[in-house]
Amino acid sequence: MKVLTLNIAHGRRSGPHQLLQGRARIESNVDDVATVLRRERPHVVALQEADGPSFWSGRFDHVRHLAERAGFAHAVRGDHARALEVRYGTALLSMLPLSDAVSVTFPPVPLRFPKGYVVSTVTWPNDGGLQVDVVSVHLDFARPSVRRRQVAQVIKRLRQRGKPLVIMGDFNCEWAGREPTLRLLASKLNLKAYLPEASGLKTFRRMRRRLDWILVSPQFEFLSYQALPDPISDHLGVVSELELTGGRG
Repeated sequence: MKVLTLNIAHGRRSGPHQLLQGRARIESNVDDVATVLRRERPHVVALQEADGPSFWSGRFDHVRHLAERAGFAHAVRGDHARALEVRYGTALLSMLPLSDAVSVTFPPVPLRFPKGYVVSTVTWPNDGGLQVDVVSVHLDFARPSVRRRQVAQVIKRLRQRGKPLVIMGDFNCEWAGREPTLRLLASKLNLKAYLPEASGLKTFRRMRRRLDWILVSPQFEFLSYQALPDPISDHLGVVSELELTGGRG
C-alpha cells in the first residue's frame, strides 16, 4: 500500500498568509498539490491544514477539490477549527473505501486554533480482508507539554479501536532530542518509524527539521520512503510504499 502525508498550509503554498492571496491563486496552489498526487498515485493521503469553505482561503472545499482533481473516490475531513467562517483540520483521501471514520478535536489551547486527527479503516489492498486504521494527525506547534497531552489522547482512542495502524501527519516535533512525544507514541502503540534519526529527511525547510512522519505497526515494512522535493507547501510531502509482512499479530 502506498501512502502519502502533506500539510497543505491552507492552500497558500509557501507564500504569505492565505488571506493575502485571492481565490484564483489559492485554487492554482491546490491544483499543484493535485498534480503531485496524480503523479504519485498513493492509495491513501493524509492532509493537515486542510480547509473546508473558509473566507481566508477562497471559500471552497480544498479537500473535495483535491479528491475530484486527483481522482480519489473517497474522502473524509475533520473540521477541528470552526469559527468566523473558518473551517479546517485534518483529512484523508483514499482510493480504497473508508469506513468507521471518526474526527477528534483536541482540547482547546488558549490563543490558538485547535488541532486534532481523523481516523478511518481501509482494507489492505489485495490481501483478502485485513482491516487497517489510517490516521491523519496534526499536533500543537508551540509547546511540547501540549503535544504530549494530545498524543496521550491519540494513544487511548486508537488502542480502543484495536486495529493495525498507519499514522501520518505533522507532529511538529522530531524523534531525537529531549522531547519524547514521538518516541512515546511509538512505544505505547508499538509503532515504528523509517530511519528515525536520519539527517536527510527534513520536511520543514524553513527550520530544516523533520516534522512530518509516517509511523506503522509491526505488520508492515517500509519498502521505500521519501521526502518529496515539490515546493507545493511550506512542508514537504512524505511518501512511502508499505509491504504486509507474514505476521498479522
